[in-house]
Amino acid sequence: MTATLINGRAMGNEIRAELREEIKRYTQERGQAPGLVIVRVGGDAASGVYSKAILRIAEDIGVTARLEQLPALTSSDELRSLLLHLNADAATQGIIVQMPLPGHLSQKMVADTIAPEKDIDGISPQSAGNLFLGVPSFLPSTAAAVVEILERMHVPLNGKRVVIIGRSNVVGKPLSLMLLQKHATVTICHSHTKNLSELARQADVLVAAVGRARMVTAEMVRPGATVIDVGINALPEGGITGDVDMDSVSTVAGLLTPTPGGVGPLTNVMLLKQCVQAAWLQAGKEMHSPVEA
Repeated sequence: MTATLINGRAMGNEIRAELREEIKRYTQERGQAPGLVIVRVGGDAASGVYSKAILRIAEDIGVTARLEQLPALTSSDELRSLLLHLNADAATQGIIVQMPLPGHLSQKMVADTIAPEKDIDGISPQSAGNLFLGVPSFLPSTAAAVVEILERMHVPLNGKRVVIIGRSNVVGKPLSLMLLQKHATVTICHSHTKNLSELARQADVLVAAVGRARMVTAEMVRPGATVIDVGINALPEGGITGDVDMDSVSTVAGLLTPTPGGVGPLTNVMLLKQCVQAAWLQAGKEMHSPVEA
């Protein structure tokens, strides 16, 4: 068997085209485009690359976005004051605070301060609580990207066995709840899990989100399974690879996301999609959706 590779870039371009139409409709009705503000504190290189990528996508689809760059020595009160200002700003429909923050700033303070209706990265206690309760909420973008891929590829989830390797607050935990809502039977594995390979081989859908290069091998994959590789790991010789050993797993899996080119291209697009959703919700309406769950 040779796995069918899922083209995340093509899927991301498809979603961008849909969002352009939504933004045109919103702008015509509301008189302004949806507004996004990215708050970045300090000079972390990875978050800088991330910010630029979001700004490029926003410009491409028609969202009005800007970066609020703050010095590394910004105080907690100064950051909180900015977030409160953005909460009250009618031209801002979505707020993202780039992580990691400098050590003296609290991520919990940020999560507690951002208005839940503008929390398009799903970090607020209200967003997390809504997800737990199964009511509509904004979602961590990487977890949302995984579900978007499964839906657009028409992967059956109802009654199917899903195994997630990784229990982070931004992927493993929220993704497990999202897939439970799709009536999947979900198992979360982690560093203390015994018989990991045996559990992984039971999965109809296997999600690797642990941050260990090529740890998932063919022996861990059920023939014909859908394998979603969330990991991004730098290689000593340069370049990146995922948590899945592509060469071996591609001979066993039915569907497989590559790294790069799989989940990654959708993550930022999902942030922008949630910004557009937030804009419509703040206007008292809902966004059109071409994807039926």
